[in-house]
Amino acid sequence: MKRLVQYEVSDRLPVRKWVPNDIQIRQYAEASGDFNPIHLDDNYARLAGLGGVIAHGMLTMAQMAAMLTDWMGKEGELSKFNVRFEHMVRPGDTIKCSGYIRERSENTLVCDLEALNHKEERVLSGLALITIQL
Repeated sequence: MKRLVQYEVSDRLPVRKWVPNDIQIRQYAEASGDFNPIHLDDNYARLAGLGGVIAHGMLTMAQMAAMLTDWMGKEGELSKFNVRFEHMVRPGDTIKCSGYIRERSENTLVCDLEALNHKEERVLSGLALITIQL
């Protein structure tokens, strides 16, 4: 397995696949306190014009963060993490979280991030700054 210090500009990050389901979305609502019915009530979400229940954006962000922390292990520290939500995520979608190294200095990796659904639509984009623990 490649160590963080070996990553260079344009190297790809690992891919984390995630398929949200109704139970996970409900559990996230309970943990976060966000009980907005667009996440929990299919009829309500349809009446709101969303075509059905959508996952919390922060739940998708958490999956991206899990990809980063699994990849870094104890070799790195997440110094900055910004995301932009670009498309709705629905229960049953297959989401792939990944990215690549945009810039590299001695102990810092700048990573561009993206999460795509099974239709190849970008649902999330972002930036992570990783400080390599030398």
